[in-house]
Amino acid sequence: MDRILFIDDEESIRTLYAEELQEEGYEVITTGECKGVLELIASTLPSAVVLDIRMEDCNGLDLLQEIRNDYQELPIILNTAYDSYKEDVKSVAANHYVVKSYDLGELKAKLATVLKGKNRL
Repeated sequence: MDRILFIDDEESIRTLYAEELQEEGYEVITTGECKGVLELIASTLPSAVVLDIRMEDCNGLDLLQEIRNDYQELPIILNTAYDSYKEDVKSVAANHYVVKSYDLGELKAKLATVLKGKNRL
């Protein structure tokens, strides 16, 4: 079973997405804080990370860079309500960029893609 680390500071989003992804057969670990994410990755060994960009305690793009420094091969999907960050040069370190929606079809498709090893567009 693939393990997904879902990082978002909004509890309602974490709950909704975790339930939806669990229904798809994923084991889901969630956190609402950036602090300790590298340690969480080391201890849980997720198959992929879904990362919000605008969070209370950090900028997700900066966290993306920190994760990439230690885990170059770990698939990371940026999941944000703002499509304007897609043009940010830091976003290219992510495997995919998905705009948040209550329809998780696109996110689920991107997860399936990266977990099959097709992690770049």
